[in-house]
Amino acid sequence: MHAHFERTGALTELSSYPRWAQDLVTACEPVKQGVIQHELWTLMRENRLDAAGTRDFMVGVWPVIERFPGYMALNLLKTRYGRSHGENMARRWLVRNIRVEQNHAEYWLNWAEGAGVPEHEVLDGTTPYGTDALANWCEEVSRSGPLAAGMIATNYAVEGATGEWSQRVYESVAYQEGFPKAARAGALRWLQLHAAYDDTHPWEALEIVCTLVGTSPRTDEVAYLQECVKRSYVSMRITLDRCLDVRREPWAASEAAA
Repeated sequence: MHAHFERTGALTELSSYPRWAQDLVTACEPVKQGVIQHELWTLMRENRLDAAGTRDFMVGVWPVIERFPGYMALNLLKTRYGRSHGENMARRWLVRNIRVEQNHAEYWLNWAEGAGVPEHEVLDGTTPYGTDALANWCEEVSRSGPLAAGMIATNYAVEGATGEWSQRVYESVAYQEGFPKAARAGALRWLQLHAAYDDTHPWEALEIVCTLVGTSPRTDEVAYLQECVKRSYVSMRITLDRCLDVRREPWAASEAAA
């Protein structure tokens, strides 16, 4: 039996979580910054991302957007109500948020359309080479990993990093003004929601993971969870690299992100 964890401090304060979780977040921060500070966001913020890059981004990332409710459903299947407090929390949270993610898929298509990429191109266009790195990893860990790993890799790592890069892009006046004023609000709805400074989803996921594994998990268990988080960030960076320039040698992005 693991040592029980129950949060007593503020949800969004790292000090509210067990020491192992604090150390994990700190250890993964440099890898996450490779996503947050990616060149693609700079180009987007400065309204310098060309049509080809915009198309590759919208089409290349779409599989993750479309499948995100599926990743959550796969993790939901691992729960059984009443087996543990952590599983009860996970079950309730996943059921509530799967529907929200479906709305996000619709908002992504609106963003793409506003950016000049029609819906049929996002849905049926050829996905740029190598942009499936993140989608494949999220599918793998959600299908085959334990519940804590699936949630920390997707709902904590991917959602958390996405919130931070979304803030960078959404706060850019130059980027917002690149959309016609009449269509701006609808086109930027996805960005606006993910850029919310009070978004608590990643923190809620971290709390659930800590409740699942307790305050003193095995060293190898913590190492595995940390590797899952890092792999999510690396997969995000590879996907972004391939969206930005698919003309590179096939493995160049992987080597750069390693």
